[in-house]
Amino acid sequence: MARDESIIRFEGVSFEYGHTKPILDAVDFTVRRGMKLAVMGQNGAGKSTLFGLMTGALTPESGVIQRAHGMTTATASQVIPRDRMDHTVREYFLSYFPEPVYDIDPRIDDVLEAVNLEHHEKLHDRVVRTFSGGQQARLLLASALIRNPDLLLLDEPTNNLDKDGIEHLTKFLVEYRKTCIVISHDAEFLNAFTTGVLYLDVFTKKIEQYPGNYNDVLEDITVRIERENRTNARLAKKIQENKDKANFFAQKGGKMRLVAKKMRTEVEEMEEAKVEVRKEDRTIRPFVIPAESAGGVLFTLSSYTVRKGKKPVTKKADIALYRKGHLLLRGRNGIGKSTLLESIANGTNEGARIAPGLKVGYYRQDFSTLDFGKTVYEALESVMPRRDEERMRFVAAGFLLSADVMRTKVGDLSEGQKGLVAFASLVLERPGLLILDEPTNHINFRHLPVIAKALDAYEGVLLLVSHVPEFVAQIRIDEILDLEK
Repeated sequence: MARDESIIRFEGVSFEYGHTKPILDAVDFTVRRGMKLAVMGQNGAGKSTLFGLMTGALTPESGVIQRAHGMTTATASQVIPRDRMDHTVREYFLSYFPEPVYDIDPRIDDVLEAVNLEHHEKLHDRVVRTFSGGQQARLLLASALIRNPDLLLLDEPTNNLDKDGIEHLTKFLVEYRKTCIVISHDAEFLNAFTTGVLYLDVFTKKIEQYPGNYNDVLEDITVRIERENRTNARLAKKIQENKDKANFFAQKGGKMRLVAKKMRTEVEEMEEAKVEVRKEDRTIRPFVIPAESAGGVLFTLSSYTVRKGKKPVTKKADIALYRKGHLLLRGRNGIGKSTLLESIANGTNEGARIAPGLKVGYYRQDFSTLDFGKTVYEALESVMPRRDEERMRFVAAGFLLSADVMRTKVGDLSEGQKGLVAFASLVLERPGLLILDEPTNHINFRHLPVIAKALDAYEGVLLLVSHVPEFVAQIRIDEILDLEK
């Protein structure tokens, strides 16, 4: 097939979830063979929906999606489906094929090598649930690669990946010969291999296509907004002058009224000529996570367990944190960071001690501390020490959780919106000990400095795991526990 041939084309495509939630409105764009594109847009703008339309999992309300004859598509979604968590690795990969596959084991080995996940014979029989978040991220990626698709769709593929994992994935995508479309908030990662951008405008419901990488497009959009604002400022000045003159002539009476009428018509034409200035992604409002005041040593860690190869190894530690003590946990994917945080949060770690009565706030990678069956309103209401609807709505609005979102079930939100609900919950919960496992995952890059500032100022005890060095650099860290040492 010719390289400049279109692999997928949207013609006048519209899509909505019910009549209340339009996502796309008469969208047109073309993806050509061999393109590597980034998808940009706000949390909840419909980036994952776009992937659903491309794979055929979703059907447009109107318009046509043209696909190249015989085109195959594979998606690496953000999270492993819950119904596949108890599969073995072999069953997990087989579940992605409609027909039985008899030579699956060597193919599994090939893709595990491609995503930099150490593999051996016994790994094929290991249950998916037993892998760390970072290792599960690699399995998700491998599940798309094993199908060798013409169009590879990756949804937040760097979430949970450590530095080595991101470098390995970047190298793979730079060398990748087929078509690839990626949703990600990691600018550095996208700049390394993308050559174009599909921008979902949450306000107009349109998709704009730009050449260039992520930084080029941000620059283009900024320049365009400045130009539109200048045009409108010039028109606004002229409109005001004409209005003043029209009022003056109208008061003179006689033939001057006709002049005034003509000027008012010109004013109307200039009002229509004003450009609809693109509303740029809104950022969450600065916030504070209140900490219950408590004195003395609030948290100690005397021992912990890590994974060395296949074996758990117990190590000694000597950590004591008072109020305002911030601890960073470091270590490669699969060493046991999330397991350690979880054991501290649920009280099963014998080497960890939390001061009696101290409230624990826990932000999990998979948002499983949230009840997916509740509406956002019910979820936020349930964590408040005492009911205060006015405060709850004020906090929710600060996290861009609109009235529509408040009525939506948590399980129906985008992953980014679930993250914002989790942060709103922590603000309302007022914990004395805050445990955060990869809090940048799925979150729009514009929100990250606001979140970092809130964590930096947090006055309780903070335990943090994050693979994003620029984010960690903005937060006061008092102690580091490196699980590799």
